[in-house]
Amino acid sequence: MKATLIYRFEQDYDDGAMLRMVIWKVSEPVPPATHLFKYRLVYLEHGKRILGFDNERGKGDHRHAGKREMPYDFVDVEALVNDFVTAVKDRRNTR
Repeated sequence: MKATLIYRFEQDYDDGAMLRMVIWKVSEPVPPATHLFKYRLVYLEHGKRILGFDNERGKGDHRHAGKREMPYDFVDVEALVNDFVTAVKDRRNTR
């Protein structure tokens, strides 16, 4: 499957937390998704995933919060990034 990188962002926080976002445009959907994007967005504290939004073959669009995994309703890339950044800000403001 051909993929073109359309977005990459990395941020390291002074407290050791890390944020990583990578989004590709793909030539065909990653089943069961119907859109043309493959993505991996993750927020880590002390090397452990705290939040994540991703899609993978067989699972489709989903998000992780700690050990919980739940579906994610992908609308578009802008909403994806905004939803993820909001979740990270909420996490950082409540710890």
